[in-house]
Amino acid sequence: MILTIAAAVFVFGLLVLVHEFGHFITAKMTGMRVDEFAIGFGPKLLSKRRGETVYSLRAIPLGGFNDIAGMDPENNTAGDRGFCAKPVLSRMIVILAGAAFNFLLPIVLFFGIYATLGAAKPATEPILGGIISGMSAEKAGLKVGDKIISVNGQAVTTWIEFTDKLKTVEAGQNILLKYERDGVESETTVVPTFDENEKRALVGVQSSIVYEPKTISESVTLAIEHTKEITVLMIDSIARLFREPEQTENLAGPIGIVQMSGQVAERGFVPLLNFAALLSINLGIINLLPVPVLDGGHFVNLFIEAVRGKPLGSKAVAYTQRVGIALLLMLMLFATKNDIMRVFFK
Repeated sequence: MILTIAAAVFVFGLLVLVHEFGHFITAKMTGMRVDEFAIGFGPKLLSKRRGETVYSLRAIPLGGFNDIAGMDPENNTAGDRGFCAKPVLSRMIVILAGAAFNFLLPIVLFFGIYATLGAAKPATEPILGGIISGMSAEKAGLKVGDKIISVNGQAVTTWIEFTDKLKTVEAGQNILLKYERDGVESETTVVPTFDENEKRALVGVQSSIVYEPKTISESVTLAIEHTKEITVLMIDSIARLFREPEQTENLAGPIGIVQMSGQVAERGFVPLLNFAALLSINLGIINLLPVPVLDGGHFVNLFIEAVRGKPLGSKAVAYTQRVGIALLLMLMLFATKNDIMRVFFK
C-alpha cells in the first residue's frame, strides 16, 4: 500500500509539475504576471514567495494550477501584463505549452533510459520478467526471476520455445512447469484461462528484459521516435472510443491509475518512468481535445477570437465552460465506475 501511494504521488506529481511548468514558463516569457504556481489542490502545505509569484505545495496531489492574472477579463488586476491584455498569439502559446511539455517529458525520460541503460528488448532465455496479478501463474507460486526448464516434460531453452508450447494448451488444461529458482529446481501446475482481449488462453507471464547500449545521438533519435509511435497509437485508441463504444470499458480513472502505478512500481523504477511517460503523452493528447475547460477548448476560443477580431462574449464562454465541466464529470464518473468494477469485483 505504501509503495502504491508513493508511486501514484510520484507519477501524478511529475506529470502535473511538468504540465503546469509549461504554462508557467511561457506566461513569464510573454510578460504575464503569475500570482501563484501550485502543485496539488486544497490547503497549502508549503509556500514561498519569490518576487511576485507564490510557489506552493498543496494537500491533494492530484492536480495543480497557475494563477495567471487577467484570465478573467472582467477581473484583470495586472493591466497590460494580464493574460487577457496580451496578443492572441502569446495567449495561444501559453495555453498550448502545458500539453507541449507533456510531450517533451517522455522524450526526456526515454532519452535518459536509452542513454544510461540502453534500449530494452526481450531476453532470449525463458526467465520470467513479470507475473500478472491475479492470473494462474501467480496462483501457482511462480515469481519474477524463475527460469523455466520444461513444459509438460518437454525441455525448453528459449523464451520462444516456452511460449510456443503454451500456445498449444487450451484454457482449463493443466500445465506442468519445471523451473529453477536460486539454483533449486521445483515443479508447479498452471491452469491457463481464456482472455477475451487476446482471444487465447493465457497464464499471465512476461519475458525478462535485457538492455542494448546506445550512443547519445541514437538515444535522442530513439526517444523521439518512441514518443511519436506511442502518440499515434494513443490517438488511434481515443478515436476507437467513438467508433467502438464497447471500448469505453477499458477507460481508467484516478483509482485505476493509482492501482497501476503500484503494480508497475513493484517491477522497478525504470518501468515506473516508462509508465509516467505513457501517462504524460495521454495527458497531453487529452488536454488538446477541443472540449471547453480543457486547453484544447481554450485554444479553440482563442482561434475564434483571432478570426473574428474580438473575443467571445462572457456569456458564451460561461455556457461552453459549463458544458465542458458536465462532459468531464460524466467521463470521470464513468471511468471511476470502471475502476471500482475492475478493482473490487474482478
